[in-house]
Amino acid sequence: MGDIMRPVSFGHLMNWILDEYAQEGSIFGVRSMPVLSGDRTFPIFGEKIETPFGPAAGPNTQLAQNIIAAYCAGSRFFELKTVQVMDGRELAACVPKPCIASGDECYNCEWSTELEVGQAFEEYVKAWVACHVIAREYGLGDEDGFVFNMSVGYDLEGIKSKKIDDYIEGMKDASDTPVWKECMRWLRENKDRLRHVDDDFIDSIPAAVSGSITESTLHGCPPDEIERIATYLITEKGLNTYIKCNPTILGYEFARARLDGLGYDYIAFDDHHFLEDLQWKDAVGMFERLTDLCAKEGKEFGLKLTNTFPVDVKAGELPSQEMYMSGRSLFPLTIEVARRVSERFDGRLRISWSGGADAHNIRALVDAGIWPVTMATTVLKPGGYDRMAQIASLLEDVPGAAFDGIDTAAVRALSEEAASDPWYRKPIKPLPSRKREGRPPLTDCFTAPCRSGCPIGQDIPAYLEAMSQGREEDALRIILERNPLPFITGTICPHTCEDRCMRNYYEESVDIRGVKLEAARAAAALIEKGPVSGKAGTDLKVAVVGGGPAGIAAASFLAREGAKVTIFERRRSLGGVVRYVIPAFRISDEAIESDLALALPADVEIKTGTDIGSVDALFEEGFTHVILAVGAWKEGSLKLEAGEAADVIGFLEKAKAQPDDFRPGKHIVVVGGGNTAMDAARAAKRLPGVESVSLVYRRTRRYMPADEEELIMALGDGVEFKELLSPVKAEDGMLTCAVMELGEADESGRRSPVDTGRTMDVPADLVIAAVGEKVDSSLFEAAGIETDRKGLPVIDEQGRTSRDNVFAVGDCSRGPATVVKGIANAAAAAAAITGQSFERFADENAAVDHDRALQRHAVMAGRCAGAEKEGERCLGCAAVCRTCAEVCPNRANVSIRVPGLAQEQIIHMDGMCNECGNCAVFCPYSGRPYKDKLTLFWSREDFEDSENDGFLHLEGLKVLLRLDGETREMDLTADNEKIPRAVTALIGEVITQHSYLLAKEE
Repeated sequence: MGDIMRPVSFGHLMNWILDEYAQEGSIFGVRSMPVLSGDRTFPIFGEKIETPFGPAAGPNTQLAQNIIAAYCAGSRFFELKTVQVMDGRELAACVPKPCIASGDECYNCEWSTELEVGQAFEEYVKAWVACHVIAREYGLGDEDGFVFNMSVGYDLEGIKSKKIDDYIEGMKDASDTPVWKECMRWLRENKDRLRHVDDDFIDSIPAAVSGSITESTLHGCPPDEIERIATYLITEKGLNTYIKCNPTILGYEFARARLDGLGYDYIAFDDHHFLEDLQWKDAVGMFERLTDLCAKEGKEFGLKLTNTFPVDVKAGELPSQEMYMSGRSLFPLTIEVARRVSERFDGRLRISWSGGADAHNIRALVDAGIWPVTMATTVLKPGGYDRMAQIASLLEDVPGAAFDGIDTAAVRALSEEAASDPWYRKPIKPLPSRKREGRPPLTDCFTAPCRSGCPIGQDIPAYLEAMSQGREEDALRIILERNPLPFITGTICPHTCEDRCMRNYYEESVDIRGVKLEAARAAAALIEKGPVSGKAGTDLKVAVVGGGPAGIAAASFLAREGAKVTIFERRRSLGGVVRYVIPAFRISDEAIESDLALALPADVEIKTGTDIGSVDALFEEGFTHVILAVGAWKEGSLKLEAGEAADVIGFLEKAKAQPDDFRPGKHIVVVGGGNTAMDAARAAKRLPGVESVSLVYRRTRRYMPADEEELIMALGDGVEFKELLSPVKAEDGMLTCAVMELGEADESGRRSPVDTGRTMDVPADLVIAAVGEKVDSSLFEAAGIETDRKGLPVIDEQGRTSRDNVFAVGDCSRGPATVVKGIANAAAAAAAITGQSFERFADENAAVDHDRALQRHAVMAGRCAGAEKEGERCLGCAAVCRTCAEVCPNRANVSIRVPGLAQEQIIHMDGMCNECGNCAVFCPYSGRPYKDKLTLFWSREDFEDSENDGFLHLEGLKVLLRLDGETREMDLTADNEKIPRAVTALIGEVITQHSYLLAKEE
């Protein structure tokens, strides 16, 4: 039922493991399974681990299948999910759902187990036994080469309760517990199904599941209570004991400054946790006393660094008032705690790590002597548990050895580097939405988010795949199907496709724009051949007014379909704003000429230096259609109390045409925060005699509309950002500005500027207004075309104006926008005129090899030099997504291949889901897979308590099915015309080929 998890029996787990491995070569979806030799181990707690890492106490260690999946991926140290006296439904009722938001830094509401403590114990025992069996059966490593570490909280009274005491004692020796006996019984009764497991091996599986424990310290737990708990665990329970420290031990001022310095200034928290939590001066003495106590008792003592970091919910991240931060934003705090601890104790005090570890930093941590390392956030992202296989490979040459101290100098260097390392720095601007509108379809949901993020729906996966295989001409042909201007868009496109790229959740997007440009450059033969005219014999004669990108694109699309096209351009050359306004340091004339050669067949007539006079005159010349693509050249308005501002378009034109002679003054101020403002500021920096260029904006750079890379390039060129200033008047070489401040955030997290009543003067010999260009509506008015209150033509989706056979495309149709949006407008208008679609693309499923794409899903890999290597980073989302399956810690979303269906299908397992919401964070759609995908139920009770479309297996090929709110019993052997074929095929595949999914073995 919804968020109620239903732990499965040991028999069900083993059936699932054996059958899935036999059919798919995977275990709980994990395909990347490192094989460890067993000749290298790391001693700990009197035991040994083959790799010094694993999942942290959290969602990845709450159920048996979670732990098994992590083991298969290479983990060998498991910090089990924390248990406390409040458990089960009592605790679950206190946890708002969804409870995880891990899109970038991770937030959660509560990571203690939502199971009853007794159930949690059973999960851990089942996982312990299963991992021993898997190690032996599949040869993954030494069956005694892994360690389970308990985690308990949060007060001594609760830990002493019978419930928690039984848990601890059972973990120390499970041999007399029902779950242990169930596991042993199943193994003995089914050993004939196993090739390498016999009675002797079964007898050798140790019943001592765990002899170590991590004390989880709730925020606000008094120091003396922390020490009392640890003392009890060491002396009364005889456990090797670690204490988990909170990052608040650093103090409010340091934490605030470090996070602000890395761009996390929007994260809200006050000082109350810092004042209430364990203080450094109290901690040092406690750690010394507990170290001595453990030495006396013959036990190991150490620190777990760190707990999550408490922050306020300000932008609706989760349905709570407070949440806990982890992930890459936590690393710079945790490593500073590690520095202080290691230096204070001369590297003698052992540190177990949990605070933003991933493939980027784990080797450095282990090399510094910090291990074991546990992770949560990185495996909650696409790639999931398979990410751990890469971690294992990064550590495969680390020599196994007992802990012999921490390299304090190395830890100090890591802390210093973390304060400026780009990996931990938040982008200047908020991350754009990576979602496409609508719920994911019930079946066939795989899609390439990059394509939906592109205004022209460029077939990105296909051309990336072609480039990864060295097929440059094929790649360029794919691009040209929808985009006749690959040089221009390959250079200055804002690449919204990259915003949607799923690689963003690994490290950074595929360099889609860069690969496009490389394809265009590499396929020079196509440019030399030039485009050929399209179909012959049409009666279409089209006038395209305006030779900018939108006009060129329109002419190209029309010519393909045999239309006779004439371009009228009032300037001396085609190219529009790209040629005459955008600075040469951003795009060259050579790139523009290359696109003209690619886009325009020889029979497209080009009339430059020509003003058409009127639309009527064109029809009188015999044109059947007219496309207006005249751009937005009219200056925007900046109202000042005194003085005037120069128009940004005029400034940029002059700066480009006369770069050596244009001397606008020593101090230039650009007002605005868009891409054009950045162009103007950067262009001004290059002009002779200019000493300073300031960019004035009434909000902070975080809220500027310019693209992130444009901001970075402007800052790199030395442009001074004058944030929170609103211009008032320009006189006597100064721009007087009102000083603003950001008010409270609204529900979206956006903060509006508020006037403080103060002013500031900024030196300004020239003020440039980059506040949005406008469209000259006189041409439309003269042609009798209806316009709106902004003077823009009233058009439909294909650009039709109110006058027959007259279309408007590009900036003049809806105001200044991007080149690629102009191409999209041009394609729509050309389609309306010719009756042909320009949305053809390669078969998206065939374009990317399924197995090659899957191999890429497990690996973090930053941008590569060369299009072939960069293309290899594409995850092939159109052919294989699996995102919701990969990011689910509970394995509640399962990917299945169904014969006859082009794509893999997703089944949602109701009984394994606690509605944490993580799959909804990463799904390319705006919906929630745990609600929207076809759901498999294990009981009638859960079926009836849910509203999900899904089914309950009854017997044979009979199911109880709910679809679109209607419930019916269905026999798959009967005619089911009202049920979509994909649904019946998927259900049939589950029942006949994946029966291990169906029901719990009692």
